[in-house]
Amino acid sequence: MVIQYKKKTPNSKWIKYKGKNTLKQSVGKYWWRLLNSEKTKVVMPQNTYNKIIKRFRTIEYFKHRGK
Repeated sequence: MVIQYKKKTPNSKWIKYKGKNTLKQSVGKYWWRLLNSEKTKVVMPQNTYNKIIKRFRTIEYFKHRGK
């Protein structure tokens, strides 16, 4: 899974998320999205940080649940 973010301004580009300490502003100032590992499919489109992280954790939990 890949998490990307971009500023809530027009003409901003998606950037790969590497952790909260790399952000220059609070998470509320950005749009977020979730992609599959190959970056070919958008799993969850543009949304807030909390909703994206919740979905990411749910997917990871079910992926590793049976191991």
